Amino acid sequence: MALTFTLDPPLTRELREGLLALWVDVSEAGGAVGFVPPVAVEDVRAELVRHLVGMAEGRIRLLVGLDEDGAVAAAAFLAHNTHRLMRHWIWAYTVMVHPAHQGRGHGRDLMAALAGAARSLDGIEAVRLTCRGGLGLERFYASCGYKEVGRVPDAIRVADGDDRDDITMLLPLN
Repeated sequence: MALTFTLDPPLTRELREGLLALWVDVSEAGGAVGFVPPVAVEDVRAELVRHLVGMAEGRIRLLVGLDEDGAVAAAAFLAHNTHRLMRHWIWAYTVMVHPAHQGRGHGRDLMAALAGAARSLDGIEAVRLTCRGGLGLERFYASCGYKEVGRVPDAIRVADGDDRDDITMLLPLN
């Protein structure tokens, strides 16, 4: 079944709890969304609140994918640049598909919806994101049209003795 994607959906309690559950489940499954398992729900909730504050301030936009039952199955946050010389591109953050929905093309669908959402924003010419090395994520994003434009070796420490590259990817929208 296809997911239904919406940019800037109404922020209901159900949506907030669905985003929290998605983020926790993706983190627990080893997804590279800012945490490593095991995760504390309250740590994830605190980070979600920071994203929600950015949304309330107009700095961050939410793209959410709902499954056929209306449950949150995928999400990504788009962050506007505040620097006057960088307002022509946006950041994609916390890009995630629920583990139960992976392997069905929903990740590609999310990335296509993300590009479409970015194209709908006035003056946006590109999407930039970073990903954690060692998981093959850069190959996935490349298959979605992104190109690697930078890499900082060993910039992400997921555990003692386990450092990963921080990889910057760019999707030109024109």
